[in-house]
Amino acid sequence: MAVTAVVNQKGGVGKTTVVLGLAAASAARGRTVLVVDLDPQANATTGMGVWNPASTIADALDTDAVGSIRAVVEPAGWPEGDGPIPHVAPSSARLAQSEHQMATDLIGAQDRLASALDGVAAEYDDVYIDCPPSLGLLTVNALFASDSVLIVAEPSAWSLDGVQQILRNVRRIAERRDGRPGVVGIVVSRLARTRDASYWHGQLSETYPELVLEPPVRLRAAVTEAAAQSVPVGSLTRDGAAAAALEFDALSRSVAPDAAAATPAASPTGGDGAPSSEPDVVELSPAGDH
Repeated sequence: MAVTAVVNQKGGVGKTTVVLGLAAASAARGRTVLVVDLDPQANATTGMGVWNPASTIADALDTDAVGSIRAVVEPAGWPEGDGPIPHVAPSSARLAQSEHQMATDLIGAQDRLASALDGVAAEYDDVYIDCPPSLGLLTVNALFASDSVLIVAEPSAWSLDGVQQILRNVRRIAERRDGRPGVVGIVVSRLARTRDASYWHGQLSETYPELVLEPPVRLRAAVTEAAAQSVPVGSLTRDGAAAAALEFDALSRSVAPDAAAATPAASPTGGDGAPSSEPDVVELSPAGDH
């Protein structure tokens, strides 16, 4: 079981697209997946084919009870494929109100999601948390509930500053949680075939060579179409769909490697020397931002 917060403090960088792609790729590999939609815009919810859910993640956070997320989880509305259908803890616009209400909790505001996932996250191979595009209380909850962080960065002029800010905030939380969450990597998303995009992709790779994951997620019409149809991109037959699915498969193997495929040289080992299915993560040093 691995809980991964997918973050960027800027909107429109393709964060939800990455979450949906990873969920579909992990499920296609036979892994059980839970997507927690922690964004009041609820794009991951509708992208997984769930409309007008009876209860949402806001209800789970409002109760402040251990394991409360179980009552709101439901299967995605995706067509059946080779693997298990992912589950989703859906969101709605009401989550924004819940964030304001949680702020009045002087003791447990930052731990609501961790408590809600307690005893439930372990039932899945992979848990992906789609965070809102800000460092508010919802994102802080995701970071406190996570084992690792996946940063999504768009190849643009402001991406370096944004990544640096995210790393700084993740470090501050890790210092309070015995080194957790670690950073599993940076996904470069919405990579267009332009000189400008290629330049900034290169800048990110040079600045954070140990963190930028390959391959990048390229800007493709197939990915946009899949989101609009609320289906995984691999289920489409149009040009670019198969290539996009392969990109997400490669990324999912970096973020959530199969236990059988892991080797001691490529992944951490437990105390008994057995290969672990946990991803390699980078613990951030207090000294700087690389």
